[in-house]
Amino acid sequence: MPDSSGPINDDDGDLSDARLRKQVAHLRQEHADLSASIEALTVSPLPDQLLIARLKRKKLALKDEILKIEAMILPDIIA
Repeated sequence: MPDSSGPINDDDGDLSDARLRKQVAHLRQEHADLSASIEALTVSPLPDQLLIARLKRKKLALKDEILKIEAMILPDIIA
C-alpha cells in the first residue's frame, strides 16, 4: 500500500489539465453545434426568435465556461 504522507505527485496536475482540456474540447464542440443550430434557424422562412435568443444565451454561457476553464489551465503570469 502506498504511503500517503510522501511527496505530492505532480502527475495529478497533468491528469487534471488533461481532464480540463477534454472538457474544453467538449464545450467547444457544443458551442459549434449551437452556432450551426442558430444559423439553421435564422435562415428558415419563419424563424423562432424566442428559441434563437435562448440558444444564443446558452452559447454565450458556454463561451464563458470555456474561458473560465482555459484560465484554470493557463493562469495569468504576473511579471
